Amino acid sequence: MTRVSPEVPAGPAPSGPPPGGARPARLRRLVRVAFLVAALGFGAWAVASQWDEVRAGFARLSWPALLVSLVTVVAALGGGMMTWRALLADLGSPLPLRPAAKVFFVGQLGKYIPGAVWPVLAQMEMGRALGVPRTRSAAAFFLTMPVQLGSGLLISAVTLPAALPGSAAPYAWAFLLVPVLAVAFEPRVVNAVIGFGLRRLGRPPLERPLTRRGMLTALGWALLGWSAYGLHLAAILYELGPSGPAVAVFSIGVFALSWCLGIMTFVVPAGAGVREVAMVAVLSPVLDRGSAITAALCSRIVIVLGDLVCAGAAGLAARRRAVAGPDGSAPASGGPGSGEEGAGPGGDHSGGEAV
Repeated sequence: MTRVSPEVPAGPAPSGPPPGGARPARLRRLVRVAFLVAALGFGAWAVASQWDEVRAGFARLSWPALLVSLVTVVAALGGGMMTWRALLADLGSPLPLRPAAKVFFVGQLGKYIPGAVWPVLAQMEMGRALGVPRTRSAAAFFLTMPVQLGSGLLISAVTLPAALPGSAAPYAWAFLLVPVLAVAFEPRVVNAVIGFGLRRLGRPPLERPLTRRGMLTALGWALLGWSAYGLHLAAILYELGPSGPAVAVFSIGVFALSWCLGIMTFVVPAGAGVREVAMVAVLSPVLDRGSAITAALCSRIVIVLGDLVCAGAAGLAARRRAVAGPDGSAPASGGPGSGEEGAGPGGDHSGGEAV
């Protein structure tokens, strides 16, 4: 006779993630904190190393001019974010605005750490939490660089001669890259290059190729960004002597060209030093050397402040959205809106604000 054991009633199922899942989450949080601490530390060092010159330069500027400069820098950084977001959307991951801003602006703090890999690594990691494949994040990042470079050289080649004839002549060699980059912007060329690189790395091809519309959208945002950067510099220049509408046009070309020269120097954090030297040289027709150095240093510090403002505001906005839910109400536990940024798994995101 077989003895039957009494049935033991099942207790409540354990809630929450398994114990083993807490360790990777803590590790990722620790890595992100270390990344932010390192980026902020190098950024602070860049300011402190030239503090005497920076303080003397700011003493020559009024508070309204500095405020206008900072506001236009924030607008310019927003143009850079929208450039990257347009490319990412065209590749198949149209992120909502606030999560996209957090990924871009927080990731961009990595440019203050020596080495060119930190921004892309940060964007790949944060994008993965939103369901964006790493290869797609990397492709959008590396496509943003030539888009910014080509649009910056193009707008400086137009604005510098228009504002001050002959001012662009010493830099004609840099403008030779414009037709080369124009060919490189053809989507068929871009897709072929990306496909070749992924095959060499043993990675699967991109699910969606880049389109001409997506590239033109990114170029449009990049041109708007350069215009805002120029207005940021013009607000500083107006305080140092030059005035008139031509100064604003000239400032767009000065900033775009000097920034492009900094972008070409990948081994220097955020183009530090190269951009300032180039800016002083391009400003020489309208400013004495001391005033040009003042303008370059003040511009540099305002941009650092703009990076911090954008990263902080984007992180706060994304956190509030994650807590409140997309419609302003608390998301249901375990539901599709309970993720960190309200983005579902997978590569394609159809919700959120339009591009």
